[in-house]
Amino acid sequence: MISSEQIFNTLVLPYLNHAVRTYESGYASVTDIDAAMRFGCGYPKGPLTTVDELGVAAVRDLLAARYADTGDNLHRPAELLEKMATDGRTFADEAAAAGQAPAPEFKQDIARVGVVGTGTMASGIVQVFAQAGYDVVFVGRSQEKLDGVYGYITKNLDRAIAKGRGTEDEKANLLGRLTGSTEREALGDVDIVVEAIAEDLEVKLELFGDLDRIAKPGAILATTTSSLPVTKLGEATGRPESVIGMHFFNPAPVMKLVEVITTDATAEDVAETTRALTANVGKIAVSAGDRSGFIVNLLLFPYLNDAIKLHETGVEMTVIDAAVKETAGFPMGPFELLDVVGNDVSLAIQKELHGEFGEPGFAPAATLEAKVAAGELGRKTGKGFHDYS
Repeated sequence: MISSEQIFNTLVLPYLNHAVRTYESGYASVTDIDAAMRFGCGYPKGPLTTVDELGVAAVRDLLAARYADTGDNLHRPAELLEKMATDGRTFADEAAAAGQAPAPEFKQDIARVGVVGTGTMASGIVQVFAQAGYDVVFVGRSQEKLDGVYGYITKNLDRAIAKGRGTEDEKANLLGRLTGSTEREALGDVDIVVEAIAEDLEVKLELFGDLDRIAKPGAILATTTSSLPVTKLGEATGRPESVIGMHFFNPAPVMKLVEVITTDATAEDVAETTRALTANVGKIAVSAGDRSGFIVNLLLFPYLNDAIKLHETGVEMTVIDAAVKETAGFPMGPFELLDVVGNDVSLAIQKELHGEFGEPGFAPAATLEAKVAAGELGRKTGKGFHDYS
């Protein structure tokens, strides 16, 4: 029978190695990588802090042993691990050497916010900005969709009031800051537009072209995409310098993380203003470039995919879930999390990662593809890796 330690080595070590490589490539800082996984996934500590606690040399040696067994490039220890082990350095040393970044400042005024979309993510983002005191204009396809946003926010506020975390006056003031419209033209005088519509590149490209026509000069155009190229959205406009990623996590009123994604064209003033805005609404901003998966999905989904592949070898899902929670302290096991995220979402992201990075180890697990083909998407359909009917 496989041990918890073996499951840790199979699933968590490659995740740690991937985090080291992400830092090694210069894609994101130690602080941002660790913050992304803590606040985006609810992990008790970041992967690079975990490497320090296990010991850089120990992690290198464990990965080397795994690479010798599998020959999988994803298990080959990052070159940085060897260098740091030789030099006796830790990731805490790396973070200290980089210094603490100064608090971001608003480089342009943000008083009025626009949101496009009426789904759960869009509704949560509307609530986040309104709670922070911003006037919010949100746009949907029908009055029924707009009413759904009001209903979502009202339900959340009523629940908070019942728990003593708000008042009826505060609720009335927040709702009074909202303006719903079925016309995109209503976004003409906002200072930033946050797009939260379907994760479909063609649909988003059409929207950004239209926002370029509608939005006033200097307005920031932000997308909440989790996997599509922000650069292409900028190219659909005449103002790529004003286009940025602002990837909230679901549910937006609860989750603290926002990944701020810049392209080569994004102006630094736009990036700093977006980071300042993120802080102003009570969220933690991490900075990353325009690459598939950004930080969280880049590190999370290969680990989930590996868990499915381990299950395909005959290891029970419940054993894997329990072992990961015990050894890594993750709040949910991989199969519990897959069913919450949705197997269709997981498959789409894994395909994006496989397509961009070309790693054979990123190929989606056959069982994941079969679950999606069978319509077993997780909790939202009543059945995924577990049965919720």
